[in-house]
Amino acid sequence: MGADGGTIPKRCELVQQKKKKEKLDKHVKNATKWRNCQLTQLPLKKPVIACRFGKLYNKEDVINAILSKTISKSAAASHIKGPRDFVELKLTDNKDFKKGDVKGDDYNDVNQTEFICPITNVPMNGIQSFLVNWQCGCVYSEKAQQEVKSANCHVCGGPYDATKMVILNPEPEQLELYKLKWEAEKAEKAAAKKDKAKKTAEKMEAAAGYSGLTSSDQPSNSSAPGTSGMTGIGKNVDIKRKLEIAKLAGSSSSSSSDKKAEKRKATSDIQSDPTKSDTYKKLFTTCEAAKNKTEGHWVTYNPLYY
Repeated sequence: MGADGGTIPKRCELVQQKKKKEKLDKHVKNATKWRNCQLTQLPLKKPVIACRFGKLYNKEDVINAILSKTISKSAAASHIKGPRDFVELKLTDNKDFKKGDVKGDDYNDVNQTEFICPITNVPMNGIQSFLVNWQCGCVYSEKAQQEVKSANCHVCGGPYDATKMVILNPEPEQLELYKLKWEAEKAEKAAAKKDKAKKTAEKMEAAAGYSGLTSSDQPSNSSAPGTSGMTGIGKNVDIKRKLEIAKLAGSSSSSSSDKKAEKRKATSDIQSDPTKSDTYKKLFTTCEAAKNKTEGHWVTYNPLYY
């Protein structure tokens, strides 16, 4: 059996055991989710947004991807189509977080992150669950929601609805529920849009049928039989009616404008105003002296003639 030199083999050296699955370090797993943008894998920087699935992104990168129409190619952000699919987060900075590399004998706390809960001061590192209020964008820990009972938002005091709270970086089971909810909302919106289009089409058909009935009631002067002649006559009659209505409207508007002009002239006539003096009235060309003034001959006309 060997054992030369007094060595004793162990069971693990003689029997091959089934290899255990390699587990990813929790800190490494959380670092990629909570510290990097899910679209570009760059460090998160304000302004930060969250989608309906609770994933974190840099707002600038997402908007650039939407404008360049390359966001559909990304598996992590293909569900984002516009501003309605994300909310900007109101994050609280962590004063104890040190950016950059740690030098010398400084202690590097891997659990410290750039953002914390504004109520419990818990770092947003994935150990504690964090929620975002979709109505206002405030972010705080689930622990704060459990400890502080309130009917309003825990941060800004705004509106609060439990159905509109989204867990940031949820577990796979919760993520699947969010996806099912999103698909149901999409189907509901599509059905509502289809019903609306159907109703508008029915209204247009009803209006077209009513106009066809009114045109068919008109007398036919065409010698050629058939429905085409009837529709043409109906259209001509409708045009004649519209022209008559337009003429009546134009005559009424012109008569009303003439009446208004006469009334304005009567009220603004200076010569008939009893409150004005004769000397003041003679300053205008509408006075009798100006009207009866003799004019010079067209050959001997002098502009200084009085």
